[in-house]
Amino acid sequence: MGTDLGYAMRRWYDANARDLPWRRPGTSPWAVLVSEVMLQQTPVVRVLPAWYEWLDRWPTPDALAAATPADAIRAWGRLGYPRRALRLHECATAITDRHAGEVPPDVDDLLALPGIGTYTARAVAVFAFGQRHPVVDTNVRRVVARAVGGEPDAGPSTTAADLVAVEALLPADRARAARTSIALMELGALVCTARQPHCSDCPLWSRCAWRRAGAPPATGPTRRTQKYAGTDRQVRGILLGALRDATAAVPRATLDLLWHDPVQRDRALVSLLDDGLVDEVARGKYALAGLDAAR
Repeated sequence: MGTDLGYAMRRWYDANARDLPWRRPGTSPWAVLVSEVMLQQTPVVRVLPAWYEWLDRWPTPDALAAATPADAIRAWGRLGYPRRALRLHECATAITDRHAGEVPPDVDDLLALPGIGTYTARAVAVFAFGQRHPVVDTNVRRVVARAVGGEPDAGPSTTAADLVAVEALLPADRARAARTSIALMELGALVCTARQPHCSDCPLWSRCAWRRAGAPPATGPTRRTQKYAGTDRQVRGILLGALRDATAAVPRATLDLLWHDPVQRDRALVSLLDDGLVDEVARGKYALAGLDAAR
Protein backbone atom coordinates (compact mmCIF):
# COMPACT_ATOMS: atom_id res chain seq x y z
CA MET A 1 0.00 0.00 0.00
CA GLY A 2 2.83 2.39 0.84
CA THR A 3 4.36 2.08 -2.63
CA ASP A 4 0.98 2.73 -4.32
CA LEU A 5 0.30 5.79 -2.16
CA GLY A 6 3.77 7.18 -2.77
CA TYR A 7 3.45 6.81 -6.54
CA ALA A 8 0.03 8.46 -6.58
CA MET A 9 1.26 11.37 -4.49
CA ARG A 10 4.35 11.93 -6.64
CA ARG A 11 2.25 12.02 -9.81
CA TRP A 12 -0.14 14.48 -8.20
CA TYR A 13 2.74 16.63 -6.96
CA ASP A 14 4.37 16.76 -10.39
CA ALA A 15 1.15 18.19 -11.80
CA ASN A 16 -0.01 20.40 -8.93
CA ALA A 17 2.93 21.57 -6.82
CA ARG A 18 3.36 25.25 -6.08
CA ASP A 19 6.34 26.90 -7.72
CA LEU A 20 8.24 27.89 -4.58
CA PRO A 21 11.78 29.21 -5.01
CA TRP A 22 13.39 27.02 -2.37
CA ARG A 23 12.19 23.94 -4.27
CA ARG A 24 13.80 24.89 -7.57
CA PRO A 25 16.81 22.94 -8.85
CA GLY A 26 20.09 24.55 -7.92
CA THR A 27 18.81 26.13 -4.72
CA SER A 28 21.61 26.07 -2.16
CA PRO A 29 21.32 24.05 1.05
CA TRP A 30 21.66 27.32 2.98
CA ALA A 31 18.67 28.78 1.13
CA VAL A 32 16.67 25.64 1.93
CA LEU A 33 17.65 25.86 5.60
CA VAL A 34 16.60 29.52 5.76
CA SER A 35 13.24 28.66 4.20
CA GLU A 36 12.60 25.89 6.71
CA VAL A 37 13.31 28.18 9.66
CA MET A 38 11.17 30.98 8.24
CA LEU A 39 8.27 28.65 7.47
CA GLN A 40 7.92 27.54 11.09
CA GLN A 41 4.48 28.82 12.21
CA THR A 42 4.46 31.33 9.35
CA PRO A 43 2.47 31.10 6.08
CA VAL A 44 4.24 30.92 2.72
CA VAL A 45 2.82 34.23 1.51
CA ARG A 46 4.59 36.08 4.32
CA VAL A 47 7.81 34.12 4.02
CA LEU A 48 8.38 34.65 0.29
CA PRO A 49 9.43 38.34 0.33
CA ALA A 50 11.44 37.91 3.53
CA TRP A 51 13.26 34.89 2.10
CA TYR A 52 14.25 36.75 -1.06
CA GLU A 53 15.47 39.76 0.92
CA TRP A 54 17.38 37.62 3.41
CA LEU A 55 19.17 35.57 0.72
CA ASP A 56 19.91 38.69 -1.29
CA ARG A 57 21.65 40.18 1.73
CA TRP A 58 23.19 37.01 3.16
CA PRO A 59 23.48 34.40 0.38
CA THR A 60 25.86 32.23 2.41
CA PRO A 61 26.25 31.30 6.09
CA ASP A 62 29.54 33.18 6.42
CA ALA A 63 27.90 36.36 5.12
CA LEU A 64 25.31 36.21 7.91
CA ALA A 65 27.91 35.21 10.49
CA ALA A 66 29.83 38.40 9.69
CA ALA A 67 26.75 40.49 10.52
CA THR A 68 25.62 41.38 14.02
CA PRO A 69 22.67 39.77 15.81
CA ALA A 70 21.00 43.20 15.64
CA ASP A 71 21.31 43.13 11.84
CA ALA A 72 19.55 39.76 11.76
CA ILE A 73 16.76 40.84 14.10
CA ARG A 74 16.21 44.04 12.13
CA ALA A 75 16.13 42.18 8.81
CA TRP A 76 13.63 39.70 10.24
CA GLY A 77 11.19 42.59 10.47
CA ARG A 78 7.64 41.56 11.37
CA LEU A 79 7.89 37.95 10.27
CA GLY A 80 7.06 36.86 13.81
CA TYR A 81 8.80 34.76 16.46
CA PRO A 82 12.01 36.84 16.17
CA ARG A 83 14.08 34.39 18.19
CA ARG A 84 14.34 32.51 14.91
CA ALA A 85 16.50 35.36 13.58
CA LEU A 86 18.92 34.89 16.47
CA ARG A 87 18.97 31.14 15.97
CA LEU A 88 19.71 31.57 12.27
CA HIS A 89 22.57 33.92 13.10
CA GLU A 90 23.97 31.44 15.64
CA CYS A 91 23.47 28.62 13.13
CA ALA A 92 25.35 30.54 10.43
CA THR A 93 28.21 31.17 12.84
CA ALA A 94 28.41 27.49 13.76
CA ILE A 95 28.33 26.41 10.10
CA THR A 96 31.13 28.86 9.34
CA ASP A 97 33.25 27.75 12.30
CA ARG A 98 32.63 24.00 12.19
CA HIS A 99 31.91 23.21 8.54
CA ALA A 100 33.94 25.75 6.55
CA GLY A 101 30.80 27.68 5.67
CA GLU A 102 28.97 24.74 4.06
CA VAL A 103 25.67 23.38 5.42
CA PRO A 104 26.42 19.78 6.47
CA PRO A 105 24.36 17.01 4.85
CA ASP A 106 24.40 14.65 7.83
CA VAL A 107 21.33 14.72 10.08
CA ASP A 108 23.39 14.41 13.27
CA ASP A 109 25.60 17.32 12.22
CA LEU A 110 22.50 19.37 11.40
CA LEU A 111 20.97 18.54 14.78
CA ALA A 112 24.14 19.79 16.48
CA LEU A 113 23.64 23.27 15.00
CA PRO A 114 22.01 25.94 17.22
CA GLY A 115 18.26 26.16 16.82
CA ILE A 116 17.96 23.15 14.51
CA GLY A 117 15.50 20.57 15.78
CA THR A 118 14.50 17.13 14.56
CA TYR A 119 12.05 18.33 11.93
CA THR A 120 14.34 20.98 10.44
CA ALA A 121 17.37 18.68 10.36
CA ARG A 122 15.45 16.01 8.48
CA ALA A 123 13.83 18.54 6.16
CA VAL A 124 17.19 20.02 5.15
CA ALA A 125 18.73 16.57 4.66
CA VAL A 126 15.82 15.56 2.43
CA PHE A 127 14.97 18.74 0.52
CA ALA A 128 18.50 20.10 0.14
CA PHE A 129 20.45 16.86 -0.22
CA GLY A 130 17.86 14.38 -1.52
CA GLN A 131 18.23 11.90 1.32
CA ARG A 132 15.72 9.35 2.58
CA HIS A 133 14.28 10.34 5.97
CA PRO A 134 10.72 10.73 7.24
CA VAL A 135 9.94 14.46 7.37
CA VAL A 136 6.91 14.90 9.59
CA ASP A 137 5.00 18.11 10.19
CA THR A 138 1.34 18.75 11.02
CA ASN A 139 0.24 18.44 7.40
CA VAL A 140 2.07 15.15 6.89
CA ARG A 141 0.71 13.66 10.09
CA ARG A 142 -2.83 14.56 9.04
CA VAL A 143 -2.51 12.95 5.60
CA VAL A 144 -1.10 9.73 7.05
CA ALA A 145 -3.63 9.63 9.89
CA ARG A 146 -6.48 9.85 7.39
CA ALA A 147 -5.22 7.89 4.40
CA VAL A 148 -3.54 5.08 6.33
CA GLY A 149 -4.99 5.12 9.83
CA GLY A 150 -8.59 6.07 9.03
CA GLU A 151 -8.51 8.77 11.69
CA PRO A 152 -9.88 12.30 11.16
CA ASP A 153 -6.70 13.90 12.45
CA ALA A 154 -3.37 13.17 14.06
CA GLY A 155 -2.34 13.82 17.64
CA PRO A 156 -1.12 17.18 18.94
CA SER A 157 2.59 16.47 18.43
CA THR A 158 4.91 14.25 16.44
CA THR A 159 5.74 10.89 17.99
CA ALA A 160 8.08 8.04 17.14
CA ALA A 161 5.07 6.18 15.73
CA ASP A 162 4.49 9.03 13.27
CA LEU A 163 8.06 8.73 12.00
CA VAL A 164 7.65 4.98 11.55
CA ALA A 165 4.34 5.41 9.70
CA VAL A 166 5.76 7.99 7.31
CA GLU A 167 8.96 6.04 6.67
CA ALA A 168 6.85 3.05 5.65
CA LEU A 169 5.47 5.15 2.78
CA LEU A 170 8.90 6.06 1.42
CA PRO A 171 10.38 4.03 -1.43
CA ALA A 172 13.91 2.70 -1.04
CA ASP A 173 15.26 4.94 -3.80
CA ARG A 174 16.52 8.19 -2.29
CA ALA A 175 15.33 10.50 -5.05
CA ARG A 176 11.82 9.04 -5.09
CA ALA A 177 11.73 9.05 -1.29
CA ALA A 178 12.59 12.76 -1.18
CA ARG A 179 9.93 13.45 -3.82
CA THR A 180 7.39 11.49 -1.81
CA SER A 181 8.22 13.51 1.31
CA ILE A 182 7.58 16.85 -0.35
CA ALA A 183 4.45 15.49 -2.05
CA LEU A 184 3.06 14.40 1.32
CA MET A 185 3.65 17.84 2.74
CA GLU A 186 2.11 19.62 -0.25
CA LEU A 187 -0.92 17.36 -0.25
CA GLY A 188 -1.61 18.19 3.39
CA ALA A 189 -1.14 21.91 2.76
CA LEU A 190 -3.35 22.18 -0.33
CA VAL A 191 -5.84 19.30 -0.39
CA CYS A 192 -6.03 17.26 2.81
CA THR A 193 -6.53 20.35 4.95
CA ALA A 194 -7.69 20.33 8.54
CA ARG A 195 -11.10 22.00 8.32
CA GLN A 196 -12.23 21.59 4.71
CA PRO A 197 -10.39 18.81 2.92
CA HIS A 198 -10.88 18.73 -0.85
CA CYS A 199 -11.29 14.99 -1.06
CA SER A 200 -12.49 14.97 -4.68
CA ASP A 201 -9.14 16.46 -5.72
CA CYS A 202 -7.06 14.01 -3.71
CA PRO A 203 -4.93 11.40 -5.49
CA LEU A 204 -5.58 9.04 -2.56
CA TRP A 205 -9.36 9.35 -2.85
CA SER A 206 -10.04 5.71 -3.74
CA ARG A 207 -7.62 4.33 -1.14
CA CYS A 208 -8.15 6.67 1.80
CA ALA A 209 -9.08 4.72 4.94
CA TRP A 210 -10.77 7.78 6.49
CA ARG A 211 -13.01 8.33 3.47
CA ARG A 212 -13.89 4.64 3.32
CA ALA A 213 -14.93 4.85 6.96
CA GLY A 214 -17.35 7.63 6.07
CA ALA A 215 -15.04 10.54 6.94
CA PRO A 216 -15.96 10.60 10.65
CA PRO A 217 -15.41 13.98 12.33
CA ALA A 218 -12.83 14.49 15.02
CA THR A 219 -14.14 13.87 18.52
CA GLY A 220 -11.38 15.50 20.55
CA PRO A 221 -11.17 19.13 21.61
CA THR A 222 -10.77 21.61 18.76
CA ARG A 223 -7.68 23.74 18.60
CA ARG A 224 -8.43 27.28 19.66
CA THR A 225 -7.22 30.13 17.50
CA GLN A 226 -4.59 32.02 19.45
CA LYS A 227 -5.50 35.64 19.98
CA TYR A 228 -2.87 38.32 19.52
CA ALA A 229 -4.37 41.64 20.56
CA GLY A 230 -3.57 42.50 24.15
CA THR A 231 -1.22 39.58 24.71
CA ASP A 232 2.37 39.66 25.96
CA ARG A 233 3.35 38.68 22.44
CA GLN A 234 1.82 41.87 21.08
CA VAL A 235 3.61 43.97 23.69
CA ARG A 236 6.90 42.24 22.90
CA GLY A 237 6.35 43.05 19.24
CA ILE A 238 5.67 46.72 19.98
CA LEU A 239 8.79 47.11 22.12
CA LEU A 240 10.96 45.16 19.70
CA GLY A 241 9.61 47.18 16.79
CA ALA A 242 10.65 50.44 18.46
CA LEU A 243 14.14 49.09 19.10
CA ARG A 244 14.37 47.69 15.59
CA ASP A 245 13.53 51.08 14.08
CA ALA A 246 15.98 52.95 16.30
CA THR A 247 19.57 53.67 15.28
CA ALA A 248 20.79 54.11 18.86
CA ALA A 249 19.93 52.89 22.33
CA VAL A 250 16.40 53.75 23.46
CA PRO A 251 15.76 55.14 26.98
CA ARG A 252 13.41 53.24 29.23
CA ALA A 253 11.19 56.33 29.45
CA THR A 254 10.54 56.10 25.70
CA LEU A 255 9.60 52.43 25.92
CA ASP A 256 7.26 53.21 28.82
CA LEU A 257 5.14 55.34 26.51
CA LEU A 258 4.44 52.46 24.15
CA TRP A 259 2.08 50.38 26.32
CA HIS A 260 -0.40 51.39 28.98
CA ASP A 261 -0.03 48.45 31.39
CA PRO A 262 3.29 48.79 33.28
CA VAL A 263 3.21 45.26 34.68
CA GLN A 264 2.67 43.68 31.26
CA ARG A 265 5.16 46.05 29.67
CA ASP A 266 7.84 45.16 32.21
CA ARG A 267 7.14 41.47 31.76
CA ALA A 268 7.49 41.77 27.99
CA LEU A 269 10.75 43.68 28.27
CA VAL A 270 12.22 41.15 30.69
CA SER A 271 11.27 38.32 28.34
CA LEU A 272 13.02 40.07 25.44
CA LEU A 273 16.13 40.41 27.58
CA ASP A 274 15.91 36.78 28.70
CA ASP A 275 15.56 35.61 25.09
CA GLY A 276 18.69 37.48 24.09
CA LEU A 277 16.86 39.70 21.62
CA VAL A 278 17.52 42.90 23.57
CA ASP A 279 20.45 44.16 25.64
CA GLU A 280 20.51 46.80 28.36
CA VAL A 281 23.51 48.62 26.90
CA ALA A 282 23.62 51.26 29.65
CA ARG A 283 21.59 51.86 32.77
CA GLY A 284 18.01 52.39 31.62
CA LYS A 285 18.90 52.22 27.90
CA TYR A 286 18.04 49.33 25.61
CA ALA A 287 19.00 48.19 22.11
CA LEU A 288 18.76 45.16 19.87
CA ALA A 289 21.22 42.42 20.82
CA GLY A 290 24.66 43.08 19.42
CA LEU A 291 24.03 46.72 18.54
CA ASP A 292 27.00 48.91 19.35
CA ALA A 293 26.07 50.81 22.50
CA ALA A 294 27.89 53.85 21.22
CA ARG A 295 25.70 54.22 18.19
